[in-house]
Amino acid sequence: MKFDVIAIGSTTFDSYYGTEFKIAKDSSTPTGKAYLLPLGEKIGINDVYFTLGGNAANAAVTFANQGLKTGIFAKVGSDAIGEELLKKLKDKKVDTRFVEYSKLPTARSVILLQDGERTILSYHGAINDFSLKNAPWSKLKAKWWYVSLPGESYKLLGELLKAAKKMGVKVALNPSFKHMSEGRADLLKHLKDISFLVVNDEEAALLTGISFKKGEEVFKKLDKITTGIVAVTSGPKGAAVSDGKFIYKAGSFKEKKLVDRTGAGDAYGSGFVSGLIKKNDVLYAIRLATANATSTVEELGATEGLLEKGKFEKSARFRNLKVTKEVIR
Repeated sequence: MKFDVIAIGSTTFDSYYGTEFKIAKDSSTPTGKAYLLPLGEKIGINDVYFTLGGNAANAAVTFANQGLKTGIFAKVGSDAIGEELLKKLKDKKVDTRFVEYSKLPTARSVILLQDGERTILSYHGAINDFSLKNAPWSKLKAKWWYVSLPGESYKLLGELLKAAKKMGVKVALNPSFKHMSEGRADLLKHLKDISFLVVNDEEAALLTGISFKKGEEVFKKLDKITTGIVAVTSGPKGAAVSDGKFIYKAGSFKEKKLVDRTGAGDAYGSGFVSGLIKKNDVLYAIRLATANATSTVEELGATEGLLEKGKFEKSARFRNLKVTKEVIR
């Protein structure tokens, strides 16, 4: 089977809990707020929902939904939860033949939802056991690899890129925070071999050492070290994309209702790559990526709202997106 794309990275079992916790001010947190939970008491929750998650799994479902021949290279535990995740992936028409088993339990996330925002409690388990040391590169032949390397696997990005170059595979990379902080120098060295890089504005600042308030300078630095396309997302504000010649600035589609932002970044990155595979057109890719991210935040779970083939083209709400195009000076 010839794959259009193989997603490489993590898959998790996501548990959602609808809460009505009291919120207290806390200057030590990024938002300045924190849940207030009394010790030693039992607290009721409103809703519970279990689903598929993880960077690679989220991306793989987007690709399969768009009608692309999709595989996934990831790791799960030898447990019932791992089998359930594989079943969910197969139901979405994702080929799971490359998924490996770990002695550690399948990774899990407990997601506390309240008023559209969420707090995530993560157990990495099998994700930390994921490795590229014995990756079956020759069997992973595809047009594209969509890569987000968990745990310590980021240290072998060079080996992955060497294999991709040998087989003529294009690589899309969504680097982890650990990759950009602990492996930043190595990452910068390898960006020249990346066909598509997607990060958010905070990650772009961390990677370049330049505040994204100076967006043009960020892109100038990245454009000097990569020949690929770079996308920097800014949540509901939209995204900016550089193809080395132009900078495209796009807003976002207004969501019908904000339910859950989990997986929005994965939806954007995988939606963009889907657009490139289908039409090799940056403007089309931006529009599909934005629509995919919008659709996913309207549903509970990182994969439930991902657009299916045909719905994007047929939906009137996704036909118009304001995009400006500026020549890079």
